[in-house]
Amino acid sequence: MVDTNKLRGLNAERGLTGGQVAKKIGISDKTFYSKMKTGAFGVDEANKMIMVLNIENSCEIFFAKE
Repeated sequence: MVDTNKLRGLNAERGLTGGQVAKKIGISDKTFYSKMKTGAFGVDEANKMIMVLNIENSCEIFFAKE
């Protein structure tokens, strides 16, 4: 389960909106926000976000316990 609260926090820390992150990882705004609601990002999307947001400890976000 993706910890979307931490992911939102990182977006804010990096000065990026969800729409900007969506564009950088190659998905639509609508798809990004839908996935943020469910916490269901694919491996490719997660890898791209790790690079875009410069995430150091990705396990805390992408392998969070419910």
